[in-house]
Amino acid sequence: MPRPRAAMRKIREVLRLHEAEHLSARAVGIAVGLPRTTVRHYLGRAEEAGLSWPLPDALDDRELEERLFGKRSAPPPATLRRPEPDWAAVHRELRRPHVTLMLLWTEYRERCPDGFGYSWFAERYRTYAQHLDVVLRQEHRAGEKLFIDFPGDTIPIVDPKTGEITRAELFVAVLGASNYTYAEAVPSQALPHWVGAHVRCFAHLGGSPAILVPDNLRSAVTKADRYEADLNRTYEELAAHYGCAVIPARPYKPRDKAKAEQGVLVAERWILAALRNRTFYSLAEANRAIAIRVAWLNARPFRKLDGSRLTLFEALDRPALRPLPERPYEYGVWRRAKVSIDYHVELERHYYSVPYQLVGEVCEARLSATTVELFVRGRRVASHARSAERFKATTTAAHMPEAHRRHLEWTPGRLVAWGEQAGPATGRLIAELMARRPHPEQGYRSCLGILRLARRYGDERLEAACARALVIDAPTYRSVDSILKHNLDSQPLPAPSPTRGRPRPEHANVRGPRYYE
Repeated sequence: MPRPRAAMRKIREVLRLHEAEHLSARAVGIAVGLPRTTVRHYLGRAEEAGLSWPLPDALDDRELEERLFGKRSAPPPATLRRPEPDWAAVHRELRRPHVTLMLLWTEYRERCPDGFGYSWFAERYRTYAQHLDVVLRQEHRAGEKLFIDFPGDTIPIVDPKTGEITRAELFVAVLGASNYTYAEAVPSQALPHWVGAHVRCFAHLGGSPAILVPDNLRSAVTKADRYEADLNRTYEELAAHYGCAVIPARPYKPRDKAKAEQGVLVAERWILAALRNRTFYSLAEANRAIAIRVAWLNARPFRKLDGSRLTLFEALDRPALRPLPERPYEYGVWRRAKVSIDYHVELERHYYSVPYQLVGEVCEARLSATTVELFVRGRRVASHARSAERFKATTTAAHMPEAHRRHLEWTPGRLVAWGEQAGPATGRLIAELMARRPHPEQGYRSCLGILRLARRYGDERLEAACARALVIDAPTYRSVDSILKHNLDSQPLPAPSPTRGRPRPEHANVRGPRYYE
């Protein structure tokens, strides 16, 4: 049974975070919402299949699934029973100075040479410690985590023309090692403003952290869950663009984002409260005032430590941050759409083409400010300039069947040019034929029929027949065909028809032959 597309996307994210970002299986599992054992299973499958990151561009989800799960490896032999440590003693020893899990595991292996490995030892201890309801001091590595949150209070923005008051949200991001704080006002917590604030934050920091720790707001997490949170697709794409992993805080677990909670508290006291008596008439004006307060906050000396947030940031976090990509992330939203029978998908009341072989498939579409990209099973199949025209179509000729492409090439000007290859009279007759129809396309079939007569009778006879049809004012396929069948093209031309010399009345719906020149 094939796996759903979301599962294949998670497998790709597992490979990226492990291979490109060098995260452990446990950290990868937390980031993508999978058990650690499942992560290791996927990594083992990838190693057996000879796959590494980045994956080949031509490898779609179906081919990736076949390479990973097409052949099952033999199950490993049953694990022998091994002595298990005294976890209560391990927990007591860890509270002593300078004692680490690695040291305790080394002592355990000295006593039991055939004991379990370190990964199992550490994982089982953490499982044991989770039931003790203890609070451990979190030690944050430089450049590792960026904690993100919004305070409950907002910033009033007054419209100078109407006096209407809108409420701006304060975006707050805090680095774990240095407590360096970034803050800005955004119109709301909606996805475009959430993503834009991240891009500007990374630009301000001059780099990106290894892990983003947001709260469970809708713009970051589509489905909040203690164990397997589903990330918003756009936010997940933003993290991949900057080489970050996203590990949302667990619902109702403020200890998971203590830095963010503390940063929000500091922002409320030293930014919002300090600006409480000021009136702002635009978001830009509010952000200028916020930037001044944030700079003051970061330069403010610590009370019990040497230095400030800024000095610690320069010494610890900035050197450890990952370099920014060449281009900042371009905001885009994701939609799902089914390919219709006319090999187009409808997105925001506009129709975009994909290869006609994909009729009936379900596409994933990424809509940015300027482009629309369409994906099927993880592979990009089309890219178009975004259009705001409602109920219009953007079509690429290469996506069309051969018959449709040939029909698309039929234009009045091209048909007239084809007729002039036989002679000027043939070109004039074709132009006259289309001019007498309410719409030129209604004459396409007749024009093609006239041009095909040259295969049977030759260009010279077709030219003479068309000249005769023009003289008698009968520019139709049946007339030309009748003239050729009865060999009238070889007879002298009759006198012009009386109606032929009359000036045609001027009217907007009467085109005339010159319309197609």
